[in-house]
Amino acid sequence: MNIEELRKKFPALDTKVYGRPLVYLDNAATSQRPEEVVSKVSKLALESNANIHRAVHRLAAEATDEYESTRDAVRSFLNAGSREEIIFTSGTTASINLVAFSFGEAFVGEGDEIIVTESEHHSNIVPWQMLCSRKKAVLKVLGVDDEGHLKLSDLPSLISSRTRLVAVTQISNVLGIINPVKEIVSLCHSMNCPVLVDGAQGAVHQPLDVTETDCDFYAFSGHKLYAATGTGVLYGKRKWLDLMVPYQGGGEMIESVSFSGTTYAPLPEKFEAGTQNFNSVPSLKPALEILEMMKDPELVAQCNEVNEYVYSSLSADPRIRIFGVPRGTESKTSIYSFCVDGVHHEDLALILDKMGIAVRSGQMCAEPLMDRFGVTGMLRASFAPYNTMEEARYFISSLDKAIGMLK
Repeated sequence: MNIEELRKKFPALDTKVYGRPLVYLDNAATSQRPEEVVSKVSKLALESNANIHRAVHRLAAEATDEYESTRDAVRSFLNAGSREEIIFTSGTTASINLVAFSFGEAFVGEGDEIIVTESEHHSNIVPWQMLCSRKKAVLKVLGVDDEGHLKLSDLPSLISSRTRLVAVTQISNVLGIINPVKEIVSLCHSMNCPVLVDGAQGAVHQPLDVTETDCDFYAFSGHKLYAATGTGVLYGKRKWLDLMVPYQGGGEMIESVSFSGTTYAPLPEKFEAGTQNFNSVPSLKPALEILEMMKDPELVAQCNEVNEYVYSSLSADPRIRIFGVPRGTESKTSIYSFCVDGVHHEDLALILDKMGIAVRSGQMCAEPLMDRFGVTGMLRASFAPYNTMEEARYFISSLDKAIGMLK
């Protein structure tokens, strides 16, 4: 598949803004949707719109089959040991909150410790802070160096006999740095500590084999990898999920209910209370198929060429301070956050928008990381395989013009 064929699958890429062709470089926030995903959601809503797991009529059976076959597709994508280890949620945030509550209730007590890193999204910080506040536990932080890489040599000394879990992002949504999660998991396991991996960016750029990596929990969102919004996944090892209390109570997560007590349903229903997002969850299947298509060697070569051009162009500009410095070609993905001395990031973003370029400005839901680098915010351009070299060149030239207008 070549890039022109790929782009035809994404109608939004033909949009014009302010009379200019859209150059969409906010893919780390949310990706665009291929026609196959939109069609899947529309078809289910129009033809098989019925609640799942309950009624015996045909529409309910069709909706249930679509939903449960998606669980099988996700299990295969992650190479999980069983389909019961795949829990559907509304996104990465919901998945992490589920673990923070349910794992925390079962395994965390007063004086225990949770470790996060300085490069985390708020969604992998705040739920753990809430847990620590509730349980009177201690939150520890693994720092990053000036290039944005985790200070892994500090991790062994942070872990103690009271450490109950380490939560780490696979790829920073700000820095684009690919963290060595397999090495981190191995180290933590050698010290009897489970690991949750935030795969919100990683599932898109570097899909993870949970069996090979041996992580205990893995969370990701559908909307960042071309599926519908409101869809997410939590993978958890069965040995943990079986011992964790339910996150929510209600329909479907029960086996029997009486006023004397309730028996919970087995996995995965135990963690899927109430009416699920049965029209949108199946959109993960065509999205994962698109993701597989993007492994085409021609597309991979094009992506590498674009990424090398963008990073080298930004790095060569003395006015630009780029964050997240790669160490070799395998340590950074196509997420570029930077500042320009004397120019506010939002002003740059507004001017680029008028030029037809969509980028992100602000703190990227990573305020502690902004504090680490001494800035109030950054500008972020994040590329996907459907972004062309022509778009990359236009972005760099437009950025140069925008900086010139503001300095």
